[in-house]
Amino acid sequence: MRYNFFALISRMRFITRWSLMRNSVPENIQEHSHMTAVIAHALGLIRRDVFGRDCDVNELAAIALYHDASEIFTGDLPTPIKYHSRGLRAAYGEVERIAVEKLLNTLPEALRAAYRSLFTAEQDAERYELVKAADKLSAYIKCVEERKAGNLEFLSAEASTREKLLKSPLPEVRYFMEHFIPAFESNLDELGTIGEGL
Repeated sequence: MRYNFFALISRMRFITRWSLMRNSVPENIQEHSHMTAVIAHALGLIRRDVFGRDCDVNELAAIALYHDASEIFTGDLPTPIKYHSRGLRAAYGEVERIAVEKLLNTLPEALRAAYRSLFTAEQDAERYELVKAADKLSAYIKCVEERKAGNLEFLSAEASTREKLLKSPLPEVRYFMEHFIPAFESNLDELGTIGEGL
């Protein structure tokens, strides 16, 4: 029996984000999902190792890797449309649910439950809160990088996303904002090259 799941997942690279905005560097959902997974893993480590709270950091990374997988079928609906009204959000939520089911059905039955747990994690707010924060941090970093490239198109998105992040009740987000976000303002020489200190 042939299963299409991973061939479909590999197509995440064809789904472009920020479709209503002029991008200096285009971003697809595969790239975004990787960065979100890296940040979610980091937020989990911060929760566990800095704040001393139990956290499954590997599960967070896996959830983040697949958090936009339904967009293989739906595309990346621009935020102003997706959140225009409760009705639209509910309708799009149903479309996402159908897309997830379609993806799960491309797996052997023995693997579906494990992947369903990753794909439906947002239904468990406590388990999903760090992934959602990582998603927002990834979007914020994209805005910073676009501004640094001279693209003023992302200024409003950067300001509103930063405001939301600064209001986050999660100490892990505040820690990441304080200790890691400032480095994104640096150029490569300021970040340090391999030849330094050798």
